[in-house]
Amino acid sequence: MKNKKNENTESLILEAAKRIFQAKGMDGARMQEIANEAGINKAMLHYYYRSKQLLFEAVFKNAFSLLAPQLNTILNDDSSIEEKVKNFSSNYITFIAEHPYLPNFIIQELNRNPDFILKMKENNALPNLDKFKKQVAIEVEKGFIRSIHAEQLFINILALNVFPFIAKPLIQNLIAVEDETFQQLIEARKTEVANFIINSIKI
Repeated sequence: MKNKKNENTESLILEAAKRIFQAKGMDGARMQEIANEAGINKAMLHYYYRSKQLLFEAVFKNAFSLLAPQLNTILNDDSSIEEKVKNFSSNYITFIAEHPYLPNFIIQELNRNPDFILKMKENNALPNLDKFKKQVAIEVEKGFIRSIHAEQLFINILALNVFPFIAKPLIQNLIAVEDETFQQLIEARKTEVANFIINSIKI
């Protein structure tokens, strides 16, 4: 029972911290504010996390760990590059639509603390691109797709899928659409992005 209570308290803390960090960033957030949001006292918060930095890193790892395994599975399965592009776009957009805070949260932390990504790499938390790189080279050699470096292809896939979520306010104002229409556009991008990339590499 004690372990279950500890897990529940920690979960409450992480959810509260996620909301505060998302709204105010690392520098603007206060431990007392997070404790209040979680419905606990500040001493209890410090019992679980000794500093704001440790709490922020825990929230970041928790958030990133939701997405990274899905991307890793897609990049390392036995499907073709074309199918990988389709699956990546569909799965990523579906996932981020359910966790809209995540892209800006990751970008915020990487800009604030670029060295933190090295910790993620050391813990094998990042998707592995080795198989994807080899597969792109093989499909180029066999004439299945146009000549393109795997790194460039991956950046294209990532950029076209990530940017609309990061730049949502800007895009909405530029194209003059409300939330509902924007969500419809995002849903359509599951196939629009995939088709755009596939057509750009198709022989």
